[in-house]
Order: sequence, then structure tokens, then C-alpha cells
Amino acid sequence: MKLVIVSGLSGSGKTVALHTLEDSGFYCIDNLPLGMLPELVDTMLNTRPQLYDMVAVAIDARSGVDKSSRFDEIMSQINKHELPTRVLFLTCDTSRLLKRFSETRRKHPLSRQGLPLADAIQQEKKLLEDIHSNADLAIDSSSMNVHELRQTIIDRLISQTGSDMGILIQSFGFKNGVPADTDFVFDVRCLPNPHWEEALRPLSGQDRAVIKYLENYSDVEEMFDSIFRFLIDWIPRFEKENRSYMTISIGCTGGKHRSVYLAERINKALQQERANLSLRHRDLV
Repeated sequence: MKLVIVSGLSGSGKTVALHTLEDSGFYCIDNLPLGMLPELVDTMLNTRPQLYDMVAVAIDARSGVDKSSRFDEIMSQINKHELPTRVLFLTCDTSRLLKRFSETRRKHPLSRQGLPLADAIQQEKKLLEDIHSNADLAIDSSSMNVHELRQTIIDRLISQTGSDMGILIQSFGFKNGVPADTDFVFDVRCLPNPHWEEALRPLSGQDRAVIKYLENYSDVEEMFDSIFRFLIDWIPRFEKENRSYMTISIGCTGGKHRSVYLAERINKALQQERANLSLRHRDLV
């Protein structure tokens, strides 16, 4: 049996994640009290015939978060079964959550205690921080719509096969903030900027004209070589620590030219060395 534990902030997309897993053949349970998780696993493993080989369980602020500080202990009980288990945590920046709750007019689970919405969000973050810190895969849905989040979960959690660590390479623009839950951030704003070339400004790092422009600079080649060598040297060492997922973020000012070019190139180069790669351009419209 394979187990996926889905947790995260209210409004960050847990329902989308659970529906995506259900559509992929998982038996899904929403809002299970955290303390009941070991009992659920025991029951399912001891049921004959075994009806479900893939199970997903949602744990959130309604699920007995007072026990979240015991998350390590609870996971230790589950791990005794040597059960393939992944913890997915969904997060989102506070301003985006405030907007989502305002648009949907839904109540935050903790706001029923009389807390203002912003305070309820911060309290929930604190209550779930132990689960967040122990997550195998964390996804920041701040800049994603429903379809993008669904596809990200499919690419990073469902489609990954084999024993290799799943690696996401993403470009981004610093003007829109550094991606949350990233393992390595490479700042490439020191490189020549195609934005200042009027003919290149509306293009992206995927377009041939921008690629040719950047290929003319030795600094760009040196940056690529340095990042690629670093990843080749260090990815296997992290993998030895039983890491299942890694996120590598490459940022320029707007997330349109330099970071996109390097993310594309590094992804292509790593394909010769690694499996289970995903590529995302966060700010490329």
C-alpha cells in the first residue's frame, strides 16, 4: 500500500490535491484527526483482501492540529510498517489567501474562534509548522490557478516513477518574490539583460533571438557551467539522505528572459544525467 498525507493551509488547494489524487486512483479520506492516522494504517494493512493499494489522507486545521506537535511520533508509528509514505504540504502567501477567502466568502476554520482572518491564517501556519517542516514535497500555490496546481501535483507527485529523487527546475522573477519552499536559489540578475533590447523585450528565454543574444556573452556560459557543476556534485549527496524531492529556482528580475533561458538549458543538460525532472516557468505568461 502507498500512502500520501496531504496537509497545508486552508485555501491553499488541499481539496484540489485530494481530488487530483482521487482521479488518479487513490482512495481519499478528508479531514481525518491526526491521532487516528496510525490506527487507520493498521486497519487497512490488516484487512484481507486488501482493498486499497493507494490511499491519500487530508490533515488540516480541522483535524486535531493540537496533535501536530506529535507529528514525528505519529510518523514513526507509521514507518514501522515500512510503508511507502509521502507527505505533501500546500502553502500560499498571506495576501493571496486573504484575497481567496474574500472572493469565495468562505470562513477560515480558525476564524470561528473569533480571530480576524489574518490572525487565523498566521495561527494556522504556526500550528502546522511541524508538519510543514517534515513534508517530503511542499508546493506554493500562490501564483497557480486550479489547473496549474492540478498539473503540478500530477507532475511532481503522481507521475514520478522509479527510485530517483524528483527534481523541479523553475524560473522566476525576483520582482514577484522568491518562491517558497525551494531548496536552491540561483540569482542570475548579474547577467546581461535582454529586456533593454527593444526588439527582445516582448520575447522570452525560449525564443531563438533571446537565446542567440545570451549565447554571445561569456558570463552567461560561466554561470551555466557553475550552476550545472554544482548540481551534478551535490544532488547525489542530498539523494543519499533519502530525499524524495528537490526544487531548484533560478531567478532574474522579471522571470522572462535570463532565468527562463538558464532553466531550460539546465533542465536539458540534466536530462542526460537524471530521470524524474520537471520544468516550470513561474512568471512566464
